[in-house]
Amino acid sequence: MHIRIAEPRDYPRIIALIQEFAAFIGTPGKVSVTVESMERDQAIFNGLVAEENGDIIGFATYFFAYYSWSGKALYLDDLFVQETYRGRNIGTQLFDQVLTIARSQGCVKMRWQVSRWNEAAKAFYVKRGAVLDEVEMNCDINFNEPL
Repeated sequence: MHIRIAEPRDYPRIIALIQEFAAFIGTPGKVSVTVESMERDQAIFNGLVAEENGDIIGFATYFFAYYSWSGKALYLDDLFVQETYRGRNIGTQLFDQVLTIARSQGCVKMRWQVSRWNEAAKAFYVKRGAVLDEVEMNCDINFNEPL
């Protein structure tokens, strides 16, 4: 297994894994990203893939942000490993690689979200030094859906 930077040729497989992730967290049918939108947005799309025997079995997607209280940050958008490959430290390796990227780019922090019900993920992140914020909630306005 090795981890590498995602390339445009990986987009169809990444989307399939995003759909698998959406089903895992109970939101199937919510994925609207396409290969075309990923290609169009390459300048801001950042990702890593975990690959074994030529098959992509996990991914991490992220972007850079600026927080008015702290400065430059990396936002980890998604981290997912297929169920049959879990327990082999693949998620840890993806996470650690994203941390390395954040540090190398001069970020002062890394931020992400985790589902309140996902105890395994919360434990995974706390073990790696994360502080879970029970105060703030995500707020979204989705321009692809009618208001």
